[in-house]
Amino acid sequence: MSASRMRAALPAAVLLSGCTGLFHSSAAPEQTYYLNAPAVPAASAATPRDPGPSLRVARPLGDPGLDTSHIMLLQPDHRMSFYSGSRWPAPMPQLLGALAVQTLRAGGGFGSVQDSASPFPADYILQITVRRFDADYTGGGAAPVAQVVFDCSLGRRDGREVVSSFVAAGSAPAAANRMAAVVAALEQASNTALTALAAQSLEAVRADQARAAQNGASPAPSSSRASQ
Repeated sequence: MSASRMRAALPAAVLLSGCTGLFHSSAAPEQTYYLNAPAVPAASAATPRDPGPSLRVARPLGDPGLDTSHIMLLQPDHRMSFYSGSRWPAPMPQLLGALAVQTLRAGGGFGSVQDSASPFPADYILQITVRRFDADYTGGGAAPVAQVVFDCSLGRRDGREVVSSFVAAGSAPAAANRMAAVVAALEQASNTALTALAAQSLEAVRADQARAAQNGASPAPSSSRASQ
């Protein structure tokens, strides 16, 4: 091969070797973690569903830094970070929205519970804002404490009137400073918050309907409005 041909072939060979190296990495593969909704007591699961009002869970909102699939943590000196190599299967508000729908459906008391993508009308709308969903290391312990806080607003579909606002929260210490233990603590804390959310939502709806009945203006079921 002539000198000129060797010079022309050399850059291509260098590029090829560089590209080949891109397909090999010593980095650990990313792990995806999921959460389970709260378990339903056997008695509740066997109880026939109350043909009551319907509820739509609007797309949950997340405080700044929380609308992400990263698993977030808090450190001293107001530092916010996330665990590398670990994530949720979807942005955290979306994940919690699905868990909230599952929890509300399983608890009974509502005629139906729909998510934000449902085409069906509903009597009430629940808006959740996630204020905290993190592993908190600020307490100084070797393992963090899972912290979950939801701000909730429940309103009537007709007139978009807010009938109740409440906070649902939960916390749980991680058994160890390991990813599996941290996720388990976050699941425990979120289950506590979701159970409280379901109970307070149902209590608020029943109180609103009782007030409406006293005033002689009980809300019409959404199924009746849809057939008109």
